[in-house]
Amino acid sequence: MASSSTDNEIKSIGEMTPLQKHASFFDRNKDGVIYPGETYRGMRAIGAGIGLSAIAGVVINALLSSKTLPEGRRFSLRFPIYIENIQKAKHGSDTDTYDSEGRFVPEKFEEIFKKYAKTNPNALTKKELDKMIHANREPKDYIGWFGGTIEWKILYLLAKDKDGFLEKDTIRGVYDGSVFYKLEEKRNSKKKTHN
Repeated sequence: MASSSTDNEIKSIGEMTPLQKHASFFDRNKDGVIYPGETYRGMRAIGAGIGLSAIAGVVINALLSSKTLPEGRRFSLRFPIYIENIQKAKHGSDTDTYDSEGRFVPEKFEEIFKKYAKTNPNALTKKELDKMIHANREPKDYIGWFGGTIEWKILYLLAKDKDGFLEKDTIRGVYDGSVFYKLEEKRNSKKKTHN
C-alpha cells in the first residue's frame, strides 16, 4: 500500500523528470509506487508475454526497490519502487542519456545515432544495437551489463518496425515513457480487431 499523500507527494506528469515519466507508466494505480504486480501489468500492456512480464516484475522490482526507498523507510519484501527516487536506481553501463537526476541529455541521445546508426541515420538495426550495448559496458559492472542488455533487447523485441529497425523517435519515446503508451494503444487496438 502507498503511504498517505502527505508523506508521498505524487507529482503531476508535468513536474516529473523524464526518468520519472518513464517509470510512471508502470505505476498502474498512479500512487507513486510501483509493485511487482504493476510492473507485470505494465509489461503485459506494452505487449510482453506472460513469462517475460512475470520475470520482469520480480527482477526489476527486486533490483530497484531498495535503491529508491525514501529516507527512513525500511526494506520491504513487497519490493516497492518509489518513482520520486527512481534516479537513485540508475545503473551503469548505459548511454548516459539520463543524468544523475533523471533528466534527459539530448547530446548523449544524439551520440547514440552518430556512433552506431550506420545503416539508417535515424534508426538502429539489431546488430548496431548489440554493438552499442557492448560498447557501453563498464568494467566489472555486471548488474549494469545485465540491466542495459535486457532493457534494450526487450525494447527491440517489442518496438522494432517491420523492417527490423528500432527508430529514433521510438527510442526517444522510451526516455520520457511516451512510447509505452503508444505500444499499449497499439496492443489494445489489435485486441479489438481480433474480438
